[in-house]
Amino acid sequence: MNLILISSVAAVFMMIVATFIRLKASAKPVSPRKIILPPFFMSTGALMYVVPMFRLNRLEILEAIVVGLIFSIFLIKTSKFEVRDQQIYLKRSKAFVFILIGLLVARIAFKTYLSQTISFGELSGMFFLLAFSMIVSWRIAMYRSYKKLEATLKDDYYDKNMKFT
Repeated sequence: MNLILISSVAAVFMMIVATFIRLKASAKPVSPRKIILPPFFMSTGALMYVVPMFRLNRLEILEAIVVGLIFSIFLIKTSKFEVRDQQIYLKRSKAFVFILIGLLVARIAFKTYLSQTISFGELSGMFFLLAFSMIVSWRIAMYRSYKKLEATLKDDYYDKNMKFT
């Protein structure tokens, strides 16, 4: 039970850090690189599956991915872009912080409940996979949205600056 408490405290800390990063990120223009890189950095965590205690069976993998995809919907819905000074910025969302808190509460509740029947290692593996599938799907949606907005910006630029002779 102590490991569950420690991991929950770590999750609260990560949520606070994510909130500050998100607020800071909205002050700078977004780039495809800034959207794509976080899942790549997070993917190193998959090395945990080298250790047998973290390995999952097929059903646990499926459950984690499905829940991660469902949770990502909330993040996707609150991640919108806006154009300022011909650059693309992530629009601040008041709901984002509340969604992060809600996801955190759900995560802690699930972890507490599931820790009664699933070992700590398997549970850790499931929650990593859940978070990874959530982040990847969210970032893919952000990238697609960014590219659409970037294309309209380029079209607008060419429409305004096209010279006919």
